[in-house]
Amino acid sequence: MLVLAIETSTPQTSVALGTEQGVLGATRLAWARGHAEVVTPSIQHLLVQSEVELRQVSGVAVGLGPGLFTGLRVGIATARALAQVLRAPMVGMASLDVLAYAARYSRSRICAVTDGRRGEVFSAFYRPVPGGVTRETEFTSDPAEHLVAELEASAEETLLVGDGALLYRRTLEEAGTPLEFGSAAIAFPDAVSLLELALPRFLREEYTRPAAIVPHYVRKSDAEIDWARTARSA
Repeated sequence: MLVLAIETSTPQTSVALGTEQGVLGATRLAWARGHAEVVTPSIQHLLVQSEVELRQVSGVAVGLGPGLFTGLRVGIATARALAQVLRAPMVGMASLDVLAYAARYSRSRICAVTDGRRGEVFSAFYRPVPGGVTRETEFTSDPAEHLVAELEASAEETLLVGDGALLYRRTLEEAGTPLEFGSAAIAFPDAVSLLELALPRFLREEYTRPAAIVPHYVRKSDAEIDWARTARSA
């Protein structure tokens, strides 16, 4: 089964193409102009370089966040449109799950942390298990200081991965607990990891219903926050 994976929950746009036998190709790019101008050309480039025609794609996987609102809307809208044109099934995966999966060989507990802007981070804790990771907490969107309190409360050795962990490293180190930080190479949810996670679901025909292909909005959008502040000050 040939699956196209699209991940746009962070400033990095990532697409991958592959089957249960391996990854055919992948590309990732962070560009200031945004996902809308990057994701479709990235898919087209990947198909050309992989010598694959779009009609050969038989499944579409997409990252659902939590993450940046505009990026998520672009990625999910693109995935839906492609799936509709191809009449192909879809699988949606949480982007923090995808990020944690890249660190699945850790012996420590894993905390996936992405930058949520406005001084906040999206995060969740995971435990490595054979073949992957299992999520132990719900997704949260809080100031980095709140995550420090959680780390202090557990006092457990933890691997923090993601651009949010790198951005707020000095703050998180104040927890005073045994911490390790993942490298910049795995700082963003990647379409290759998304592809690896989604393929078994496609093979088991555990598709995600189209109505369930919606972003994991853990908080209000920036526009909603700004509107609420304006309304309170009026």
